[in-house]
Amino acid sequence: MMTNTEVEGNFFRRASRWKLILILLVFLLLLTIIVSLNIGYAQISFIDILSIISKQFPFVDSMIDSSLLSPQNTSIILQIRLPRIIAGALVGAALAGSGVVYQGVFKNPMADSYLLGVSAGAAVGASISILFAAGTSFFGFRLVQVAAFLGALMAMALVYNISRVGSRVPVTTLLLSGIAVNFFLYAIVALVEVVAGDELTSIIFWLIGGFSNVLWLDLFSVTPFILIGITLSYFYARDLNLLALGEETAHNLGVNVERTKKVLLILASLVTAAAVSLSGLVGFVGLMVPHITRLIIGPDHRILFPASILVGAIFLVICDAAARVIVTPFASTLELPVGIITMLTGAPFFILLFKKKKDSYAL
Repeated sequence: MMTNTEVEGNFFRRASRWKLILILLVFLLLLTIIVSLNIGYAQISFIDILSIISKQFPFVDSMIDSSLLSPQNTSIILQIRLPRIIAGALVGAALAGSGVVYQGVFKNPMADSYLLGVSAGAAVGASISILFAAGTSFFGFRLVQVAAFLGALMAMALVYNISRVGSRVPVTTLLLSGIAVNFFLYAIVALVEVVAGDELTSIIFWLIGGFSNVLWLDLFSVTPFILIGITLSYFYARDLNLLALGEETAHNLGVNVERTKKVLLILASLVTAAAVSLSGLVGFVGLMVPHITRLIIGPDHRILFPASILVGAIFLVICDAAARVIVTPFASTLELPVGIITMLTGAPFFILLFKKKKDSYAL
C-alpha cells in the first residue's frame, strides 16, 4: 500500500508531465499557425509575416518600419489568411473538445455530433437559409450562420426530448433517437438540394465545410459560445472520469448523473453548433482527434480534454493549409474545401483502426 508521500509524489509527477504536454502543444499550435500563414498562392516571407503580426501589438509596433511592409501583403495576412487560420484553430478545438464530451458521456469512442443530429440540424438550417435568403444578414451576422446555429440546437433539443424517459435520459435511447433524427434531417437537406436550382453549389460547398469566406465578424460572432462552452465543460472533467466507471458507480461517488449528462450534452451541442455555423460540416475531427489523443496520453479527461482541444486546432489548421495548396500545381487559383481533406485522412484512419482491432480479436 502506497504512503501519502508516494501518492503526493505521483500526483506532482503526473501534473508536471501534463503541464509539459500542454506547453509543447501550445508551442506546436503557434508554430503551425505561423507556418500556415506562409502557405498560399502569394509568397510572403516569414520575416514579413512576423513583422506584420508584431505590428498589431502595442509597444512593439513602434519598433517596426511600416515602409518596409507591402500594403498588399499586409492585407493578405490580416484580412484573408489570419481569419481563416484562426477559424480553423477555433473550429478544430471546438469539434475535438465536444467529441471528447460526447464520447465520455456515451462511453463510446465512436460518438460525436453526427450521431446525435446536431450537425444534421445545422445542415438543415444552413441549406434552407441559402435557398431562400442567400447573402442576407441578421443584426450584422450572416443569416446562414444564425440558421445553422439555431438548427443545430433545435435538433439536439428534439433528440433529447424524444429519448427522455421521465426524468432520465438513457444513453442507448439517446443514441437511437439521434440516429433516427439524423436520417430525417438529412432527408430534408436532400429535398432542399433537389429544389435548390442555382443555389445548389453554395449548399454543397457549405455541407462539405471550409473557411474560404470567413471574415473577422464571423469569428467574433461564434468565439464567445465556443470559449464559454469549452471552459465550462472542462470543470466536468472529473465527472467524466467517474462516468467512465459506470453510472451507478459515479452516482455512489457523488455525481448527479442525469444532471451532469444534460449539462454536458447542452455544452457540447452549443460548442458544436457554433463551430459548424462558422465552417460547415467538417467531418471526422470530433471523432478522430479525441481517439488519437486518448491512445497517446491516456483516458484521464483532466488532460485528455485540453490536449484534444489543442491537437484538434493543430490538425484543422494543417488540413486547411493543405486544402489551399494541394491542387495548386493543376489550378493555381483553386482550393479544396477543408472537409474533403479531413474525410480523406479520417476514413483511412478508422479503416486501419478497425483492421487492427479485428486482427487482435483473431489472436
